[in-house]
Amino acid sequence: MKHRMVHVNWNVSDLEASMAFYEKALGLTEKRRKTADDGSFILVYLTDGTSDFELELTWLAEHPQKYDLGEEEFHLAFHVDDFEAAHALHEEMGCIAFENHDMGIYFITDPDGYWLEVIPEDR
Repeated sequence: MKHRMVHVNWNVSDLEASMAFYEKALGLTEKRRKTADDGSFILVYLTDGTSDFELELTWLAEHPQKYDLGEEEFHLAFHVDDFEAAHALHEEMGCIAFENHDMGIYFITDPDGYWLEVIPEDR
């Protein structure tokens, strides 16, 4: 029996702001969406266009405030082919949360505070 990872879900308080962030910061684009008939939720699946793995953003009408992410000890990691250009963009966006110079990586945060690790492609 084989299992294959399909997506990870993150709940977001402002769907449009999150989608704009992920497109600008990481080049993710909308692959598909599901909107509840009663408008109570919207699911948007983002893709990097190179793999089948998706980031599912869930917006709930009855939860407009930011989510409590606890100790924020989880993250999603991305390889990038031009580390310096990505770092410059993220620095300009003001979303770099932590840099580990010894490991040659850094983390950015999205509008809801989720951490995203940026790793050079050759690592």
